[in-house]
Amino acid sequence: MSYHKTVLLKESIEGLDIKPEGIYVDVTFGGGGHSREILKRLKKGKLIAFDQDEDAFVNSIDDERFTLVNANFRFMKNFLVFHNAYPVDGIVADLGVSSHQINDPERGFSIRFDSELDLRMDRKNAQSARKVLAEYTAEELSRIFFEYGELSQAKKIANTIICERKVMEIKTTEDLKAVLHQFTERGKENKFYAKVFQALRIEINSEIEALKEFLLQSKEVIKDEGRLVVISYHSLEDRLVKNFMKSGNFDGIVEKDFYGHEKSPMKMITRKPLTPDPEEINNNNRARSAKLRIAVKKINDK
Repeated sequence: MSYHKTVLLKESIEGLDIKPEGIYVDVTFGGGGHSREILKRLKKGKLIAFDQDEDAFVNSIDDERFTLVNANFRFMKNFLVFHNAYPVDGIVADLGVSSHQINDPERGFSIRFDSELDLRMDRKNAQSARKVLAEYTAEELSRIFFEYGELSQAKKIANTIICERKVMEIKTTEDLKAVLHQFTERGKENKFYAKVFQALRIEINSEIEALKEFLLQSKEVIKDEGRLVVISYHSLEDRLVKNFMKSGNFDGIVEKDFYGHEKSPMKMITRKPLTPDPEEINNNNRARSAKLRIAVKKINDK
């Protein structure tokens, strides 16, 4: 089984508009699909890739133009400066969980396996799903299920977890599913559990905060007319990406200067997101929710 099947590969590489002598960044290396395609198009250019999951390093590429950094992309700017790769011509980010992580029962990313509740992208992270469920207050649990899982019964779900953990520790995937089964709708159980797991995963890995930090850094490190290419998989991520590309902030409100000129540092290339065609979805079901957005850095942004 392959480590990960790259989603929207052709479209994302075309979106980067790669220059053979350019400097590029793949902030979500994973199986290396994007990185290998970028390297094919570089001559004397340079590629810096990031992945916080040490497992991804089995896919590292032996190429003098390539550097793989074991870090979260929220630290992108510091590492680019350190590796003398600043500013850059383009950045690609695929925000999805890798197939490898989903298919590894020990990682706890999939509801298909009865495994310990983990959900850490970076195994050095002290926080885990099991720890969150054991230690968070009802208010904290309610917040993450409402904000990150978009679950209407967030408060009831949180209170149920609080009550159940007084009787027994919620250790495994099946433990959690059994506790929350009462909230599922017949025939849509997996969809509900997926939202619960999404909420926990986002909280544990600080995904929203990391994404915001990465996007803000991108407008600093990308050269004028450089490209930002982002693939997202759920509405929370996509909304942030869309608003940032449109306005340079996360509210989507385009500010104007005294003369009425828009102050947004980016220009959206894709007014509507690109999505996988039926053939790609048929070959890779995990691509079904992917949305690709592309933006270019405006010239002489201050």
